[in-house]
Amino acid sequence: MHIFEVEELSRERVRAKLAYLEFLRVPQMSLGIYHLRAGAKDPQKPHREDEAYYVVSGRGMMQVAEEERAVEPGTVIFVPARVEHRFHSIVEDLVVLVVFAPAETAE
Repeated sequence: MHIFEVEELSRERVRAKLAYLEFLRVPQMSLGIYHLRAGAKDPQKPHREDEAYYVVSGRGMMQVAEEERAVEPGTVIFVPARVEHRFHSIVEDLVVLVVFAPAETAE
């Protein structure tokens, strides 16, 4: 069993000076923690894998293809593989749990 604490993952991400920190990888899934500061631009490009986001903290907007929605703590978003998506209009720093299935691969 693996148990992770969001606060510890966030500290590790800060120490590593990364916006995205992958913390678990198995063939069928990878998990990471993603942080975007208020006002930041999300540089994401579509991924080859299906992806789910769980907003841990913060507020902003998410665009998936042509659809836009407000996001806040507790929001869960599913993005199919190869679909354009990004967070924007971030008004409070976002901390997001990211799940790729299967595990994310480099494009």
